[in-house]
Amino acid sequence: MLLVLGHHAPAQPRPTSPLERYVVSLRDKTGARFNSALYFSPAAQARRQRQHLPAYDATDLPVRPDYLRAISARVDTVTLVSRWLNAVVCRATPAQAAAVRALPGVLSVAAWPVPAGGVARRGRTMAALAETAKQPPRPISANDYLLARRQTAHLDGVALRSASLDGTGLRIAVFDVGFRGLPSHPAFQELMAGKRIVATHDFLRNTPDVYRGGSHGTEVMGCLAGRLPAGPGSTSGPALGLAPGAEFLLARTEQSARERYAEEEAWLAAVEWADRLGADIINSSLAYTEQRYFPEQMNGRLSLISRAANMAARKGMLVVSAAGNDGDNDWVRIGTPADADSVLAVGGLDPETGLHVDFSSYGPTADRRAKPNLAAFGVVLTTTTNSYERLEGTSFSAPLVAGFAACMWQQNRQLTAMQVFDRLEKSAELYPYFDYAHGYGRPRFQQFAVPVAPAAAVAATFDFVPHDSLVAVVIRTEAATRPAEVLSLMLDQSEVALNVSSVEPDAKAPAAGAVPPVGREQPVPEPLAPMPEPHYPAYLYWSLADRRGVLRRYETRAVTQRLVVQVPRRLLRGGDVLRVHFKGYTGSYSE
Repeated sequence: MLLVLGHHAPAQPRPTSPLERYVVSLRDKTGARFNSALYFSPAAQARRQRQHLPAYDATDLPVRPDYLRAISARVDTVTLVSRWLNAVVCRATPAQAAAVRALPGVLSVAAWPVPAGGVARRGRTMAALAETAKQPPRPISANDYLLARRQTAHLDGVALRSASLDGTGLRIAVFDVGFRGLPSHPAFQELMAGKRIVATHDFLRNTPDVYRGGSHGTEVMGCLAGRLPAGPGSTSGPALGLAPGAEFLLARTEQSARERYAEEEAWLAAVEWADRLGADIINSSLAYTEQRYFPEQMNGRLSLISRAANMAARKGMLVVSAAGNDGDNDWVRIGTPADADSVLAVGGLDPETGLHVDFSSYGPTADRRAKPNLAAFGVVLTTTTNSYERLEGTSFSAPLVAGFAACMWQQNRQLTAMQVFDRLEKSAELYPYFDYAHGYGRPRFQQFAVPVAPAAAVAATFDFVPHDSLVAVVIRTEAATRPAEVLSLMLDQSEVALNVSSVEPDAKAPAAGAVPPVGREQPVPEPLAPMPEPHYPAYLYWSLADRRGVLRRYETRAVTQRLVVQVPRRLLRGGDVLRVHFKGYTGSYSE
């Protein structure tokens, strides 16, 4: 197995110094024997062939056994052996680490991690799990059915079903805290009957049983392949996600009750396992943040799992990650692995407004790269251990987008993982506009199916009107119509103040009530009145970016008049760019 649990050196005396965790990087793989046809499953081999990747590369070769034996003889415990990183993670005393550092095959020995603490943002508490298990199944209301329909319809679910796209032929790996109750849940009867759970593994206990522990994975799976009960005269209920026809690999990499650094090691072991078994997409609804790392460490290169996720992308897998649920607390920003450059980070949208939901974490990364990439509903109806509930969190935004990606890849299997990544971004509702709350917005089927037209080909919906001290954004008359009315140029000044009010990218998002972090999703109270079908107003999005593309300010406004924004020209000096998006058109202004 990739994960080595309890690998003790029998001759070692019991250490008297405290044990610490180290990553031992090795120099080479000289002489390593490897048969890719035996190691990789047929699905993995086919994935590489489709993407014109080599049958294997040096990172697939096993770690040299002599190096591993030498390390094992000098440390307390080897906890992970990684082919991809050509590294061994172990627990050892400082003196033992010094002895390992002197070995001829060792390139470096580094303490891991460089911590700020040790808490990952996911998983309900065991008390909450126990309480959920005791509760009888809750009846599914008309509002529940409406939300279920909207969460897929918002990602063009109707059009996807009409095109017979449901993820068939794709293999999706789901890394989570556990999948308790999944085999017997009525939402997954079709999945189980079709034997489309290809493999399972618990990388913490080193067993194939993933159906104990937490149920967060069951909740996530609902947004990929779950179904509501069938109605009268129907053999299949409405889908809660967009990929009910896909195959799945289920990996338990997380604990419910407490956090250990071994969880990141388990994630790395799981991704190597998923690669070997031919995963096309990986869904990871977790985020490591404030008590494990400092904000400046969220650069996509430091954490073990961000490095592993980037490598997975190079091997032809699309990695989809929840952005995080820290938008309304002190951390604010995305965590890892969503910070990795080649990971598709997904933020949350409010079903009531279609805009960023308060708890969804903000970009950018610590090195100022654009994140999140896309967004989907962050409030959903999904499966719990023995029922269906409204839950909230970007843990559910991610699998909704992962299911959409599976459908897009289903219709063109010759695309590479990064081509799918790129086309998902370019298909998004706001593209090429971007901000740190919405990313590029929700992906769209029609824009993915055909090449995206250049922005210049889209009819302009507004104009930039420079004045002595400011630049005004004025909606064109033909774009300023709403049902039964035409917007005036301006409202009365007593009704609205026309000044520059924006969301600072470094500012804490205004809290609208405490929302738990990634994975600590809680039931959402049902609205008192049925939610209407989403008919969101045409919002205007605007931002100021420096010459490197780093956003200084950004804002979303409901358009109630044709004169929407006035930006002082002093803010545009120095090469800053004003970018505006309205009704599908994005324009830019600079001085």
